[in-house]
Amino acid sequence: MRTINRKEILAGLGHIVVLKGGKSAEREISLISGGAVFDGLQRLGIKSSAIDVGNDVIARLIEARPDLVFNMLHGQGGEDGVIQGLLETMGIPYTGSGVLASALAMDKIKSKLIWQRLGLSTAEFLTLDVKTDWQAVIDQLGKVVVKPVNGGSSLGISIVDNAEDLAKEFQVALQFDTQVMAEKCIEGREFSTGVLEDQLFPTIQLETNREFFDFEAKYKDENTRMICPPELDDDKYAELEQLVRRSYESLDCSGLARVDVMQNHDGEFFLLELNTVPGMTGHSFVPMAAQKVGIDFDELLLRILEVEAKQGKQ
Repeated sequence: MRTINRKEILAGLGHIVVLKGGKSAEREISLISGGAVFDGLQRLGIKSSAIDVGNDVIARLIEARPDLVFNMLHGQGGEDGVIQGLLETMGIPYTGSGVLASALAMDKIKSKLIWQRLGLSTAEFLTLDVKTDWQAVIDQLGKVVVKPVNGGSSLGISIVDNAEDLAKEFQVALQFDTQVMAEKCIEGREFSTGVLEDQLFPTIQLETNREFFDFEAKYKDENTRMICPPELDDDKYAELEQLVRRSYESLDCSGLARVDVMQNHDGEFFLLELNTVPGMTGHSFVPMAAQKVGIDFDELLLRILEVEAKQGKQ
């Protein structure tokens, strides 16, 4: 990745407020991510403060008078265009994608429909509701991944291969979102790639002994394996990176994002989802990938801030 001028970036920064926490099911992870970002800004000597987002967020933002918000709110309310719209209304620049891109990426059905329209490979899926013929879903898709349509951190996700379990897991997923989908289960290897505008971080190949890369595998299981660089030949790696770039561009994303992809046993890639506010915890993929090319956590923050300083969504 290209070099940056740390002194120049630091000189152009004012007061940065980190938004963290919130009310979504991903609050726990957001608090950790936001805390890590705040600590990094402090180490860099940047004037910064943090807000645990609640009903008083507008008053607290007015009081704080930030020059830039570093958004580390994961999930609904923080990653779906809601906080982005508020910040734009208040005239406060912020990190990450804008309102529309955030909303599209958060909605797995909308993003998949766009990818299908553009010919970008993504797994077949069906929406679920209380009137769904559970057996018909299994007959059409076979083994499926049940997912909340709007959500992250693998919360509320399960894999089922029969109608009875599908009906049960639909109810579980409803605890995390009012919309639920069933996606054809792609069996094979999973990859995750960080994107920062026109730059890609090294792809991480994910391996777990669990049934799939769930919340426990992502954040708690010490046996989770992250292989970087991935076990792909040059042609396949280039194909994967092209798919990642096109998925990011298709939703009009900006700033930092992360794209998750599956590869089946025949070597075909399938887009899973795009995250517009990737985690910044000790277990998070983007900071780990950045380290592989000599970018420590604090420099990663500077690179994100450099991008935002240039484009300044407001």
